[in-house]
Amino acid sequence: MQEARDFRKAIGLEAVTDSDKPALLKRIALWGGLLFFIFTLGFVPPWLSGRETLRQRDAAQANLRRSQLQNRLATASINARRGEYESARGAASDFFTDLRAEVDRQESGFNWRQREAVKPILTERDEVITLLARSDPAAGERLTDLYINYVQAINPSAAKTP
Repeated sequence: MQEARDFRKAIGLEAVTDSDKPALLKRIALWGGLLFFIFTLGFVPPWLSGRETLRQRDAAQANLRRSQLQNRLATASINARRGEYESARGAASDFFTDLRAEVDRQESGFNWRQREAVKPILTERDEVITLLARSDPAAGERLTDLYINYVQAINPSAAKTP
């Protein structure tokens, strides 16, 4: 008879007495905690995936900033060689301003070696801008040399000069 009563209690057919309430609360707390843990565990894979996606996005943005700098310098060089010194001066000025901002940036797209390699390029800013403001044909050659130096600084295996 006792076994039947215990069985009915276990499956919930018999009313719970006051003496059974602490055990029932412990059981509910245990199941609730277990369900909460399993629910929380379900957030781990999306979190890891999101972290990887953010890392890839940051790498792509850094690569884009480096490419945009290279394109600005190439544009300035081509415009100077074509005799369009005012547009070349604007592109060169934008290049130097953005290069300085990228070098000074906390999470720069440049690694330490690249930062050190582009710092000499920054020292030539005033001279190049002055040459372009004077419409000096030597500015085209100077910008081409800066472009080659920039490409070598960013990717040492590319654009090796003989």
